[in-house]
Amino acid sequence: MRRPGPALRVALLGVTATLTGFALLAGWLGWHAYAYDKARDRATARVSGLIVEDGIGDEEDIRVRWTDRTGREHVQRFAIYDTDRYTKGRHFAVVHDPHQADPRGFPGDPEETAEEDDLLVPILLAGIVAAGLCSVWAWRGLRFRWAARRPGRPMTATVCRGRQARGAGQLSESVWLTLTEPGREDGPVVRQRVMWHPALDDHTGPVEVTAHHKAGTRGALVARLPDGTRLVPLGRLRRRPPRRVVLDTYATVRSSLRDSFTPVDATALSARFWWRPAAWMAGVGLVVGGLFGGFVVGGSAVAAVGMALCLATLLTALWSLSAPEP
Repeated sequence: MRRPGPALRVALLGVTATLTGFALLAGWLGWHAYAYDKARDRATARVSGLIVEDGIGDEEDIRVRWTDRTGREHVQRFAIYDTDRYTKGRHFAVVHDPHQADPRGFPGDPEETAEEDDLLVPILLAGIVAAGLCSVWAWRGLRFRWAARRPGRPMTATVCRGRQARGAGQLSESVWLTLTEPGREDGPVVRQRVMWHPALDDHTGPVEVTAHHKAGTRGALVARLPDGTRLVPLGRLRRRPPRRVVLDTYATVRSSLRDSFTPVDATALSARFWWRPAAWMAGVGLVVGGLFGGFVVGGSAVAAVGMALCLATLLTALWSLSAPEP
């Protein structure tokens, strides 16, 4: 069975990470939303509490003192929508489960569903983001297929490496082709960003390629190398240099690795662990997201795990979309 190329491997990793992360996040938040709904259904005892503090946090939560049917006093924080109505000193209806020794209180007003919405709304937002990330890969694949079917014409390409002008806001370096008409190196130059492919390591100077592109448009250009490798384009064909990106002559680290470590197959080694940066991104997302959710967003285990899953998925997906070089 033929192994998928590097572009397809990165695409599959990005889509898999996106869908897996969304499924885990939706399952985690959905399970807690289901548990919250069931617990509220069992809260049949209704009491009147006193609001002792309002305007808590960015969401302007309230703190309520209430007493259950056994006479035990509770002070509990509630998330509410009607912040103008529920202010300090006013009464706030609380419902709880009379069969629990240490019951949890819920807002007596059925319209106050802020806490439940905090669990359900992120699932919807995450689904929209996941669909958007997957659609980017779908669009890249379709655009590659469409452009590759167009008639080809010979062009001279030079492989370049793109880096941010100020070294910020970039998950990985980009790979570009600068293309000119054959024999007209001083003529008009067009530029196309492409996904990295190991076949590029053999071309550090000008190379004759077959360019598949609709003449007169700025649509994507598919370049076919002399060995038949087709490079996946990213973005449109540019007739002007890209903004905030410096294009340097392409130079591969693998050549120096082969020269320095002859017994080691550097290409096979790097290809074997091409997913390592993605694992690093996921790990960073888990740690940073967990700390952010635990100490900034809510401070609960639900928020910590949810933010960890969200950030780990997002960083891995964005890394794959950046068309990284292993």
